[in-house]
Amino acid sequence: MSGRYSEHDVEHYERPRRRTRPRTKERPTYDDAVEGVVVTVDRGRFTLLVDDATVLAVKARPLGRKGVVVGDRVRVVGDTSGAEGSLARIVEVVERTTTLRRTADDDDPVERVIVSNAAQLVVVTALADPDPQPRLIDRALVAAFDAGMQPLLCLTKADLRDPESLLSTYRSLGVPWVVTRRGGDLTEVREHLAGKTSVLVGSSGVGKSTLVNALVPDADREVGLVNAVTGRGRHTSTSAYLLRLPPLPDGASSVDGGWIIDTPGIRSFGLAHVQPEDLIGAFPDLDEMTEDCPRGCTHGEDEPECGLDEAMAAGLADPDRVASFRRLLAARSVSEY
Repeated sequence: MSGRYSEHDVEHYERPRRRTRPRTKERPTYDDAVEGVVVTVDRGRFTLLVDDATVLAVKARPLGRKGVVVGDRVRVVGDTSGAEGSLARIVEVVERTTTLRRTADDDDPVERVIVSNAAQLVVVTALADPDPQPRLIDRALVAAFDAGMQPLLCLTKADLRDPESLLSTYRSLGVPWVVTRRGGDLTEVREHLAGKTSVLVGSSGVGKSTLVNALVPDADREVGLVNAVTGRGRHTSTSAYLLRLPPLPDGASSVDGGWIIDTPGIRSFGLAHVQPEDLIGAFPDLDEMTEDCPRGCTHGEDEPECGLDEAMAAGLADPDRVASFRRLLAARSVSEY
């Protein structure tokens, strides 16, 4: 036999193929998984609340690039005792009831989920120091309506300026509001927050962290100052954080105080993901007046033959409410504050 090896040499025989584990479509059921809620996220580590225990967890590989955000209800396996050094694993994200989104700017097609499962969006704005930013408020309201969340205006620093001038702008929208001042009574604020999960958004320096510390005395959120030259606040909160509110006293019993999610101060709120038809849907009384609008009508001021204009001419629509809606609509394309 020619060749390097004879038939008696081991190298002559075919080498066994590498044994591989056969693939299967079956996936773990995680019957032993428990449910928790995401409190905060920090560099790939998730702090959860599981049966009143604070648990540190990572995301399981099968979740891939699926994002997990503050407010998410998740199913967890592993060590959920919360003991020092323990680490659990998130294996599933429970279907969200709401998602608050924004884009980096109006040309960015990538949506970023800020928080999930919040029923109320609290737009915190100072009446002075720094001055209010109506366009930023409008954009936050648009995001709330798009997410199906109840908006609430929280006006801080009422000891520095009368809130009436700002409130008159938003009355026609039917958005509820509360007014606070330094060291003032927060009973009305607590009543609006009770029994639900609320996310607080606002630019830096408006007093959001001060408000959170007053509502949750042991929150210890860092408080920043407003730059005297630029009139802007310094970012103090660096990540969103879910906090439980103390219960409200109600005679001999107590009422659930609810939850709040404190978020970092924002300077932009991109709305590339919001479509005009989605926004008008948040105003049922106006939406029904647009049924005969031409195809592609955005219901803006310059749209010809818009049903809103015809309804106002016939006295069927409140001009102030239509103007307020169109201001929100215009806020989608005006990013300067």
